[in-house]
Amino acid sequence: MLDVEIEPFLSAVLVVVSAAAAYYLSFLTLSGAVAGLATGGMVALGFGFPGLVLMGAFFISSSVLSKLKVNKKRRHFEKNLHEKGSTRDWKQVAANGGIAAAAAGVGAFVTGDDIWAIIYMISLASATADTWASELGPLSKGDPVSIRGFAKVPPGTSGAVSFAGTLASFAGSMMIALLSSFLFHPGMAPVILVTLAGFSGSLIDTWLGAYIQALYRCGACGIHTEKRKHCKSSTRLVRGFSWLDNDAVNFFSGFGAVLFGIILLMVF
Repeated sequence: MLDVEIEPFLSAVLVVVSAAAAYYLSFLTLSGAVAGLATGGMVALGFGFPGLVLMGAFFISSSVLSKLKVNKKRRHFEKNLHEKGSTRDWKQVAANGGIAAAAAGVGAFVTGDDIWAIIYMISLASATADTWASELGPLSKGDPVSIRGFAKVPPGTSGAVSFAGTLASFAGSMMIALLSSFLFHPGMAPVILVTLAGFSGSLIDTWLGAYIQALYRCGACGIHTEKRKHCKSSTRLVRGFSWLDNDAVNFFSGFGAVLFGIILLMVF
């Protein structure tokens, strides 16, 4: 264990160096790096060095996977035209780390109840599960299947599933759960809880993406896209809610995973 007098200093250094390195390596935009500093600072206050290591595991693994075979994924995403690329801005940081930062803040300033540590773990497990699925699923050989109509769709399509993506999702959630056990010593029961709740977040994300996430159609070329503009002109909303973009879906799926985890905790 780290010395209690040294840990705050090391935590502060880790937060600053990590944000700077992420910006330098183009994992984060400038706004994303600033948001990362704020998120990391809150986590350091609430859960100290172990909490930062757990968040680092999510961020580093997700960032590395986002750069894996980036040219192949870019070709897929050009067909489906995702709204954002692999360099994360402040909205993406908030969508994936906002609940975790809030849990750390409540744990630090309001109450030290263990439930906030569980919420922290679940939120990161959900974010990791969804990100691993999004980054590894498009690399599978076969096309994924949309849960809306069960037809094959291009890789990277929101609301679609594949065997590789589902396996990656479960593996990402389990990785965070096992690392949580090592860092926080919660026992095996919370490991199972965090794994299942985190995996549920990816499933919720898929459902939201298939049914109510904003989807637009380009009037010029007819392609379906998550972008509000394409072919240098405004697109038309054909499904979902205009305010429910990919960042909002990520946030609500994480929130749903936390609620599911709390229900499991209460029942079992």
